[in-house]
Amino acid sequence: MQYVMSVERLGEERGMQAGIHQGFLQGEQNLLLRLLTKRFGTLPEQYQQQVSQANTEQLEYWIDQVLTATNLDDIVTPNPTNNY
Repeated sequence: MQYVMSVERLGEERGMQAGIHQGFLQGEQNLLLRLLTKRFGTLPEQYQQQVSQANTEQLEYWIDQVLTATNLDDIVTPNPTNNY
């Protein structure tokens, strides 16, 4: 019985960590979409899809780019210093 409880707890912890990560990722996606919309207006579907498929590193890079970019293509492009 003790072994089963330990395995269950490990599974619960992993599930919680995955949920936390997913929530953080969705929060960054929402933040970027809000910033892009405020800065450039309604976003074409292709940009919304790119943001929804991006990983945390991509999102953080793109969020930083919002401050200095002059158009959407300057933001939602691969980061030249990282390989995603």
